Amino acid sequence: MSSNTLEGREEVGTVSTHNVSCPECGGVEVVRDNEKGELICGKCGLVLSDHRIDSGPEWRAFTSDERDSRSRTGAPESFSMHDKGLATTIDWRDRDGKGGTFSAKQRAQIYRLRKWQIRTRVHSSLDRNLAQAMTEIDRLSSQLGMSQSLKEEAARMYRKLIAGRLWRSRSIDATAAAAVYAACRHRGSPRSIEEIAEHSRENKKKISAHYRMLVTKLKLRMPISSPAMYVPRFISELNLPTEVQCTTMEILEKAKEVRGLITGRDPRGLAAAAIYVAAILNDCRVTQRDISRVSGVTEVTIRNRYKELVSKLKLAIAPEAMAIAV
Repeated sequence: MSSNTLEGREEVGTVSTHNVSCPECGGVEVVRDNEKGELICGKCGLVLSDHRIDSGPEWRAFTSDERDSRSRTGAPESFSMHDKGLATTIDWRDRDGKGGTFSAKQRAQIYRLRKWQIRTRVHSSLDRNLAQAMTEIDRLSSQLGMSQSLKEEAARMYRKLIAGRLWRSRSIDATAAAAVYAACRHRGSPRSIEEIAEHSRENKKKISAHYRMLVTKLKLRMPISSPAMYVPRFISELNLPTEVQCTTMEILEKAKEVRGLITGRDPRGLAAAAIYVAAILNDCRVTQRDISRVSGVTEVTIRNRYKELVSKLKLAIAPEAMAIAV
């Protein structure tokens, strides 16, 4: 069998293994044909095994509902749940596994079992703290439209503080908001303190203080926020075309080469102004008011950064273009 014939097969993968070697040529590069269940030497083409066992489930599912109903495993472990999703729960529907109803005596017994099961889940002060904090992190993540990975990162940071006894006598809501802010910055998807404070029960000053304490206690090295990090989210919320985003990134790259243009400036203001310039260059009508609403910076800041970008980068923009787009 020639190795060239393997190129046309579907679901063929090349794997390197230390346990399997070809008895003919001694090669360790093994080609795995999942369709036929064969292991083939990638060097000489010798079939090493034709009885590969499929480790997947014995059932098939064509929809997500079928997959969920036939699966015999539960949900994956999650840091965003105070018990990591490993605890059992007693359903509120008073029915057995066959769908039959309980008698009055059985319902009373199930009620007592359910009550004590809920109490034992949040028995210790640590569990109560985590339960309240995870609920707050989940609420903030939902309000801010954060991804599941960011929510998990925020929950992981909060757990490190609590489990390591690094954090005591602090506001749970402020700490949860600080963890959300730190997770966004650490993953390169920054949100401003103002955005988080808008949806949090605590004010900006308190969240900032808890954030500084969190970074110090966990010894985190936060990346510096750059204007480019804000561009994709602003472009998406403004419903602008891809050309505007590409032009915006080019403008910001040129701005890095000019001394004093980016240093010491609010990255959100620079991103908003660059989007405004790119929209004008691509003949897309977007007002400063719309950009201000999405970015959270004032229209005055956008105009000031706009003038700096146009003058220092020497962009060819008609003087009346800015007045038309306002």
